[in-house]
Amino acid sequence: MIKGVTYLITVALLALASSLVSAYDPSPLQDFCVAINNTNSAVFVNGKFCKDPAAVTADDFFFPGLNIPSITANKVGFNVTLVTVDLLPGLNTLGISLARLDFAPYGLDPPHIHPRASEILVVAEGTLLVGFVTSNPNKLFTKVLNKGDVFAFPIGLIHFQFNIGQTNAVAFAGLNSQNPGVITIANAVFGSNPPINPDVLIKAFQVDKNVVDYLQKQF
Repeated sequence: MIKGVTYLITVALLALASSLVSAYDPSPLQDFCVAINNTNSAVFVNGKFCKDPAAVTADDFFFPGLNIPSITANKVGFNVTLVTVDLLPGLNTLGISLARLDFAPYGLDPPHIHPRASEILVVAEGTLLVGFVTSNPNKLFTKVLNKGDVFAFPIGLIHFQFNIGQTNAVAFAGLNSQNPGVITIANAVFGSNPPINPDVLIKAFQVDKNVVDYLQKQF
C-alpha cells in the first residue's frame, strides 16, 4: 500500500515538473504563426494574433540591420538592439529572439534579469567581464570573455556584461523567448513610477535618506 502511494506521489510530482517545464512560450500549433495587429484579418491565436498563411511573405521572417552599431553615447556606454516578435513578426510562437549588444570602452550592460528567458551570449569583438548571481545564498559566477567565447545566463537570474577593454566591444545573444522582457535592477528600484517609498529603500539598502534621494534623481 505504501509503495503504491509512493508511486502515485512520484508520478504526480513528475507531471507537475513537466507542466512547469512547458510553462514558457507555447509550442507552435502550426508550421508558423506570423504576428498581425489587425485582429479582423487574423485566423489563429497563438501568442499574438496570426496572419493568414496565404498572406505571409519572406519579409515576415526577415529583419535587416544587425550589422549596424547602436549608439553608446550614454551614461553607461552601452546599447542593445533586441529583435523580438515586435520587430520580426515571424518569431511568433517560435520561442526565440536575438540581440546585438554594443559597448563603448568600459561600457556596461547593468545588472538585469530576463523574466521569461535564458540567454546565451557570444563575443564578436572585444573583451567582456560577464557574470550572474544565483538565488540565495547569492553566489557569483563570473568570467572574462574574449572574441569567440560563449557564456550562458540562466533564466531569471541577475546578470551583467562589462567591457573591460579600451576599444569598442560587440556581442550577440540568443534568448529562448519571443518576448524575454528585461528588468534593469537599478532602474526598477530607484526609477519606478510611482517611486518606491524612500523608507523602504533606506531599510533595504541600509543607507541614509540623502543617498536614496540622490539615487532616485539619477533615474
